[in-house]
Amino acid sequence: MRASTLRRLINLWPPFLCSSIRVQSLSEDYREAKVVLKLRPWNCNYVRCQFGGSLFSMTDPLWMLMVMKQLGPNYYVWDKTGSIDFIAPGREHVYAHFHLGSDVIEELRAASAHGDKVLRWFETDVTTASGTLIARVRKQLYVRLKPEAR
Repeated sequence: MRASTLRRLINLWPPFLCSSIRVQSLSEDYREAKVVLKLRPWNCNYVRCQFGGSLFSMTDPLWMLMVMKQLGPNYYVWDKTGSIDFIAPGREHVYAHFHLGSDVIEELRAASAHGDKVLRWFETDVTTASGTLIARVRKQLYVRLKPEAR
């Protein structure tokens, strides 16, 4: 599937659509993505800041999808663990930028070449347009070469 098609589908996915989360860009090689979470009355908390669940949701599927598309169909790729560190209140639209280097993909291929499971952490900063850090999200992915591909 083309990245532009997947981006449109993700933007229509109810957890994103209903929370005002949009994937602004997804490179055709699945190595880079930019996501925005717009502050709206339905996604802010009691003190009128970005709801923490929405901050986490805006980053949730991207690392898994990007790694899965880079490695190809011979690999299992799953989210294993996630955490979020809230740094400052998000009182405006916030953004997340994902960049997947070729060195990371080669590292995952090498580590899983004999069928071993690989656990790797990925980190994403959620910032305002001016660069103020709002939250830091960490996701751990499980990667394993499928038995039929060994």
